[in-house]
Amino acid sequence: MANVAVIGAQWGDEGKGKIVDWLSARADVVVRFQGGHNAGHTLVIDGVTYKLSLLPSGVVRPGKLSVIGNGVVVDPWALAAEIEKLQGLGVTVTPKNLIVAENAALILPLHRELDVTRETGGSVQALGTTKRGIGPAYEDKVGRRAVRAVDLRDPHTLPAKIARLLAHHNALRRGTGLSELSVEAVLKELAAIAPKILPYVGTVWRKLDEARHAGKRILFEGAQAVLLDVDHGTYPFVTSSNTVAGQAAAGSGIGPRQIGYVLGIAKAYTTRVGEGPFPTEQKNEVGERLGTRGAEFGTVTGRKRRCGWFDAVLVRQTVVTGGIDGIALTKLDVLDGQDEIKVCVGYKLGPKTLDYLPADAVEQAALQAVYETMPGWSESTRGARSWAQLPANAIKYVRRVEELIGAPVALLSTSPEREDTILVHDPFLG
Repeated sequence: MANVAVIGAQWGDEGKGKIVDWLSARADVVVRFQGGHNAGHTLVIDGVTYKLSLLPSGVVRPGKLSVIGNGVVVDPWALAAEIEKLQGLGVTVTPKNLIVAENAALILPLHRELDVTRETGGSVQALGTTKRGIGPAYEDKVGRRAVRAVDLRDPHTLPAKIARLLAHHNALRRGTGLSELSVEAVLKELAAIAPKILPYVGTVWRKLDEARHAGKRILFEGAQAVLLDVDHGTYPFVTSSNTVAGQAAAGSGIGPRQIGYVLGIAKAYTTRVGEGPFPTEQKNEVGERLGTRGAEFGTVTGRKRRCGWFDAVLVRQTVVTGGIDGIALTKLDVLDGQDEIKVCVGYKLGPKTLDYLPADAVEQAALQAVYETMPGWSESTRGARSWAQLPANAIKYVRRVEELIGAPVALLSTSPEREDTILVHDPFLG
């Protein structure tokens, strides 16, 4: 059996939560390996809706070990609140079924304050982030001044680490009009939250190695998506971490050869939250229809998502850079009732025609989509669980998408319900 990594193949919000939950029934361990609580997964199980931000999707499934890897930046207060909320819904969350990497960097209140300051007041640094401190926390991690989960264990060495952090942040706070912070104030905040988090903190790389040697199936759950990757996405309108499948290894402490199959998640159309280029965006009735039928509002922020036609050029590129073996195509039912459906097959950039996304941000903003038009279908695909239940034109659409992106559709999702999924190829079989 192969271990599986799940990543977004567009700009996020592709329905990873449902797919990971669907796969977690076949997994023993579910691992988050990057991002923070800026991610949002919505699960619908037996009529109950769970909205997760930081916890792995497998946490709502009994008998699964959930892991927050070292590649994640962890807000202790957000984690404690999410655990408490799930427990209130009857979900068991204890140190027996949740482990947080001891070498994970922490998001502190000062990170959130800096993020908000950068994103408001017409700041030239605004990028459309979720204002949750993710970027500033990653900056401190790379700058080697982060406070990590393991640091909460020793209150005697923590003040020196906080002082090193504040040497950087107080300079920033002076420059942005925020009041300076004292070591004592930050230490007091951490001392209050530490008892709620420390029981979950452990050595993730060793736990995963033990699971691997015991023949356990491991599912690696990514947040955001490849087009938001800090290296391979639409820079600078990206997240602060690597979102490609290679990060599943680095962000959890296992070797890359231990990932046997990479499943990319893509909607049957395209959405994006926040700023940045979007060649197939439809600022018209088509976009409004897709947004309304697809209930396109962010799980974490509630922000309305921008909507447009499926961009095969982008997904073909993320298949390559993300290391994707197969695609889970979601929300096919949102396209029901369209007379015709368009798919982007190339770009015009002035006199040039491109079959890839250029790295230059100015060129990205200037791209004009070149479309191929296909006939739509009037029948409903919602809830279909086999190919035989799909209209002929819907099947033709899926097959054409496969041809254009250079990857097979391994799963097809036809509603938010977990069982409304057509399995073409089980990723755990490699």
